[in-house]
Amino acid sequence: MSNGISSRFAATPEPPYYIVTFASIRTEGDNGYGAMGERMEALALAQDGCLGLEGARGPDGFGITNSFWRDEQSILAWKNVVSHLAAQKLGRERWYEEYKVRIGRVERAYDFHAGKGDALAEHID
Repeated sequence: MSNGISSRFAATPEPPYYIVTFASIRTEGDNGYGAMGERMEALALAQDGCLGLEGARGPDGFGITNSFWRDEQSILAWKNVVSHLAAQKLGRERWYEEYKVRIGRVERAYDFHAGKGDALAEHID
């Protein structure tokens, strides 16, 4: 992925935890986006309460980044990190045509791995 976020799944704990979904449409050209994305990924993962990141971007410029957090206080602390605030400003000026941020509490989670069975059966009685 061009913004440095791994295409692998984040190793999240058992719920509850929080998710911040950042969906965006990019402007054309890199304009420093890739380097900033890598810095923000490293900075977010170093924040107390960050559980992991997942992201994907299509060739049409539409992308989604999910960040997972222990609690709402961790999300607020990340939102106010000075370097993150600077990146947000640059995002509005240079990198995004449009974006939406959504925050929610994850109450249930399950997964599937071919050959390993469906974890849903393990979590629902």
